[in-house]
Amino acid sequence: MGELRVVPAWRHGRERLYVRARDGRNIAWYDRDTGRVNLLADDSRTAVLAALHPFVAGPLTVGPPPVPTPAELARLSLHPDDDLAPNRPGEALLVALDRDPGPRLRADPRRRALAAERAAGQALDALEGAGWRTLHSVPLPGGDRVHHLLIGPGGLYALHTVAARGHRVHVRDPDLRVGRAAPRPTIRYLRTLTDRATHALTAEVHPVLLLVDPATVTVPTPPRRVRVLPLSDLPTLARTGGALKPGDVEALHAMARDRGTWGRA
Repeated sequence: MGELRVVPAWRHGRERLYVRARDGRNIAWYDRDTGRVNLLADDSRTAVLAALHPFVAGPLTVGPPPVPTPAELARLSLHPDDDLAPNRPGEALLVALDRDPGPRLRADPRRRALAAERAAGQALDALEGAGWRTLHSVPLPGGDRVHHLLIGPGGLYALHTVAARGHRVHVRDPDLRVGRAAPRPTIRYLRTLTDRATHALTAEVHPVLLLVDPATVTVPTPPRRVRVLPLSDLPTLARTGGALKPGDVEALHAMARDRGTWGRA
């Protein structure tokens, strides 16, 4: 079989060691979390274990890869143009700025919004190792979009990111006021988006107003159904659980990443 190479990689928040032949083909991989070596061809067993020997410790299980789940099969059959999983945080803003960079001599609010969505996206993506999955910039019919969709043990959440760096934020249902700007009915809009997401996924989605770097937050009365959360408090949301099993999380993620799902939102 010739010399084998061991290449580390991360997949869904888990470290894997891929064993590759000289021509670049993967012939096996080792999952550290499960202690399992998955062989694509049983006749390579001895060579694969010898290649992995310097990198592993403790008991191993060795065998063929597990049978794909329905969610994995759905993902594999999804056309790349319809797959929303590669969307970057603020994807729609990135496309808009690429088409029209805007004025050079004054601040463009789209760039502040993009910076906020990127900060939120980075924090959300870090939750993947704890069993959460995230989609960014999910498009809805009519030009609306869900900034971030979070799916995990605690359920489904539609997060609407607000750039509030250094500003006072005042929340009075249905309005949101950032700094000296005029109040806007952001709370009502977020509830509408979440209702549409619930309809598309046929599962309850909870609305979250995610404030990025506010100076202060004033909420005289908590808005109906909507959770108001500074980005720094995101770990409190991530610690929720008991709503979805891992298989349900993967199935809902597979459904949500399909652009066609949102055509009925």
